[in-house]
Amino acid sequence: MLKYLLVFLVSMVPIIELRGAVPIAIGAYDIDFFPALAICVVGNMLPVPIIYFFARKFLLWGQDKRYIGKLCRFFVVKGEVYGQKLVKKTGRGGLFVALLLFVGIPIPGTGAWTGTLAASFLDMGFKSTVTAVCLGVLLAGIIMAVGSTGVFSFIF
Repeated sequence: MLKYLLVFLVSMVPIIELRGAVPIAIGAYDIDFFPALAICVVGNMLPVPIIYFFARKFLLWGQDKRYIGKLCRFFVVKGEVYGQKLVKKTGRGGLFVALLLFVGIPIPGTGAWTGTLAASFLDMGFKSTVTAVCLGVLLAGIIMAVGSTGVFSFIF
């Protein structure tokens, strides 16, 4: 039971998220494909509403604070830059698909935390954001789970 809880908690951590939790679940703890995927997706999605509703407000508030200002400014800039990149590449109409793919393709700097923050800076609606991020997290989870089971081992 402890291994399931650990994987769940790791999937909630920014930067690591599901991309790190799935290989731990499948590779280190030998959790089956579907339970590992389900635990990691739920864990990665749990912070999304909190990020959407509160992270932007906190970061904007904290920009001029003495100890946290530099870090808050870094994340504000990062959220705005990623958000503008998404709009530039797709326009406002393709934002849903762009967010889904941004979150879903497991490369460094992308994921539910960054995608949700970018969507909040773009004033994308809550329902659209959660749906796109959830589908993206599911896509990333499938990619990571398939890769963690050794399916891509014939390439390397």
